[in-house]
Amino acid sequence: MSCKHYKNSPQKYYKIISFATFVGLLYACSTTKKVPDGEYLLNKSNFQFGDKKEFFDEELKDYVQQKPNKKQLLFMPLSLTLYNMANPKYDTILNEYMTYPREMRNQKLRDSLFIKYNMKSSIGKGLFFDRLLHSWGTPPVILDQTKSEKSAESIKKRLTYRGFWDADVTYKQVLDTASKKAAVNYFITHNQPTRIKDYYYNIPDQGIKGYYTYNLNRSLVRKGRILDQTVLEREVTRITDLMREFGFYKFNNLNDEVYFVADSLKSKKQIPLTLEIHKDSLDTPYKIATFGNIDVAIVDEANDYPKNTKKDSLRRIRFHTMNDKYKISSIWRAILPDSKKVFDQTQLDITKRNILSMNNFSIVKARDSLRQGGMAAPNDSIVDVLYVLKPLPKYELKVGTDINYSQVLNLGITPSVDLTTRNVFRGAENLSTSLSGTFGSIRSTKDIDKRVTAYEISAQASLNFPRLLLPFNYYKFIPKRYTPTSSILLGASIQENIGLGRVIFNTGLNYQANVNDQVYHKLTLFNTQVSLTKNKDAYYDYFVNDGRVKDEIFNDYFAYNPGEKTKYDAGLLSMDQVSKDIVNDSNYSNQLNQSGTDLLTAFRGTLVNKDRQTQDVLISSMIYNFVYSEIGKKEYPNAFYFNGKVELAGNILSLFNKKDNDGGVVTAPQKTIFGLPYAQFVKFDIDTRKYFRFNGNQTLVLRQFIGVGIPYGNSQDMPIIKSYFNGGSNDIRAWVAFGGLGPADSQVDERVRTYMTDNLKLTTNIEYRIPFNRMYEGALFTDIGNTWSLRNYNDGYGDEFRFNKFLKQVGIGSGFGLRLNIAYVTARLDLAYKIYDPNKPEGDRWRFKNFQPFKPTINIAFGYPF
Repeated sequence: MSCKHYKNSPQKYYKIISFATFVGLLYACSTTKKVPDGEYLLNKSNFQFGDKKEFFDEELKDYVQQKPNKKQLLFMPLSLTLYNMANPKYDTILNEYMTYPREMRNQKLRDSLFIKYNMKSSIGKGLFFDRLLHSWGTPPVILDQTKSEKSAESIKKRLTYRGFWDADVTYKQVLDTASKKAAVNYFITHNQPTRIKDYYYNIPDQGIKGYYTYNLNRSLVRKGRILDQTVLEREVTRITDLMREFGFYKFNNLNDEVYFVADSLKSKKQIPLTLEIHKDSLDTPYKIATFGNIDVAIVDEANDYPKNTKKDSLRRIRFHTMNDKYKISSIWRAILPDSKKVFDQTQLDITKRNILSMNNFSIVKARDSLRQGGMAAPNDSIVDVLYVLKPLPKYELKVGTDINYSQVLNLGITPSVDLTTRNVFRGAENLSTSLSGTFGSIRSTKDIDKRVTAYEISAQASLNFPRLLLPFNYYKFIPKRYTPTSSILLGASIQENIGLGRVIFNTGLNYQANVNDQVYHKLTLFNTQVSLTKNKDAYYDYFVNDGRVKDEIFNDYFAYNPGEKTKYDAGLLSMDQVSKDIVNDSNYSNQLNQSGTDLLTAFRGTLVNKDRQTQDVLISSMIYNFVYSEIGKKEYPNAFYFNGKVELAGNILSLFNKKDNDGGVVTAPQKTIFGLPYAQFVKFDIDTRKYFRFNGNQTLVLRQFIGVGIPYGNSQDMPIIKSYFNGGSNDIRAWVAFGGLGPADSQVDERVRTYMTDNLKLTTNIEYRIPFNRMYEGALFTDIGNTWSLRNYNDGYGDEFRFNKFLKQVGIGSGFGLRLNIAYVTARLDLAYKIYDPNKPEGDRWRFKNFQPFKPTINIAFGYPF
């Protein structure tokens, strides 16, 4: 090793040495430090299968009654390590101390425990560090042979429950005396499952029998299938929900009316199975119930109904009000049950959802009950329904400050004032107004390695209606159960972000409908945005890198054509006119060498950026959005998510165009409305996600985003605010937003390419989430994607999408992250590294040799990325 290299080594590698030292100290704090002599730390629980594994085998781990300490950091049991770092002298005291409620944990309690355990010399000690380690840590799991035996029994019972009656489960404890560690190996052989030989049903009630047989094709139980108790449980739930939908009020309410009987006398492999449905031991007939009285009371206090209310009715629903603040027609739209119609439990559930979604009432009481007859006995076929509602305050003011992170703006602060005014027109309409400002930093256009202050100040107003704003009755084709709503938006904002600032005005009319808990529709009948650019003439003052490219090409062109320089210096030619001459002068471009050609290509990029960044544009579009989501539903542990959006812009405006403008330096003239060019395009966005849960609560997430924008008619390119770019905390995290990835594998100077956008985007994300405890969660991820143009514009960028090339043009980034879950907020820190950069020269695109572990791309955000 040279002397020079020796001198630089400590400075170059001190972080690695420090990290290795830290890890070594953690390992030095032995995991068996607090394991008593003669005992063993349970280190592993292994499953070994003697035959083919079954799909449910992963759940068998939940039936192990004694599990090893969880491993977190670098596959180390971090919580155990923290526990072992505490002074063992105080373990007994602190273990008992932690069993008390948090509000009782104080110095007085600690002192009483010191006295109890004869440690009077410690009275008055706070033990802050030791308490912290005990709070974050977990004690070692000591091997308990009886629990291993009970675990094997529990696993066997679960296998039997799953239909494997002859399964064999044994265990063996492997003890390592030297290290004081132990492992328990569970040996599982499923053997042949027990199957349903024949399937019968015994349903004395002919009405119930008819509904069941009519829907028999939906049954989860079939002849020849494995006799799995979990399937039988789901079938009972399905039958219960089905019968309640058909009007059988509180069918199987005590969960004792629907059950299965298996005859195992003759065989344990082929079992006849019978479905039994009985109301009681006398087989009393079931009756289809109907809705009776539907009462809705709007009161100031719960005891105001019925004595302080007056009665009214609308379409068989009885209303009880104290005043005329609310039109009863607005409440009627939320109520699904209808008098004399067949009872349906789902209508009651959706009605509650409708009422709460109005954001006008709290539900004081929601009751459904059988009507009492003339005597004490109830009438078992008429269900009366009562809702008692209390209006929320007329005004609700919220003042707050949020910390946020967006793909363009880095970590920023957002102060806001929001005012909600309820029941504006007596129809439960809500007016939401807000004034907010966002202040943070962005990458400087003058120096992309630096950040500068940016801000956005906006005012928004939204008038929300608990109905569709249509001039006709729509309930026949859009039922009330879809919870249809409308909103009118109006807003304005002023921005100083990427270089030049903008003033944006927007307005729109939206319709929304929830088909069920999974399906959501949104139609924006019109969404109009006017984007006006400030300080257009100062473009090169903000985009200094573009200005440097411009100066280089101007100097070269003036050397080629001195007469052009004379006219330019005399003020006879503008900067834009010279730029057009350079681009259109074929003789000049033909005589350039490769370096000059690259410079000309970069210059064209600056002109595209300039035209798009300084363009004033009017966007009027219609948007349809469809969402299907299983996220957060217990019945979908491996949830699927789909979000599809179609946007069509400019067609109506094309009917009213007046004249053309002059166009930009490299863009053609465009037709205008009120002096503003309008955009014409169709845009498709598809976002799909699949979640896989395993090993308890670990999650693997796969995400695919496809975005396509197709400009046509009056637009040669997509408007910049509707185009695609790469990077950011929810995208390809190894690149910051507008961080130089793409388009395609373009070799345009990064000074220009940084702020280029395009009209086709493909992104694939893979993330593996590992919870450490309820508060902390780790993640490993890989992001893949890029942007392209749909066709070759002959601009020299080489960014057109081609099926035989695009896989070599995607950027790849990987990394790891930490999530902190506090209440309903998830703070996220992701550290990402570039693995493959398609915008580097060939031969230098794989970044392993340039890998710098202590210089990741840092992403700070709130909420999961997807």
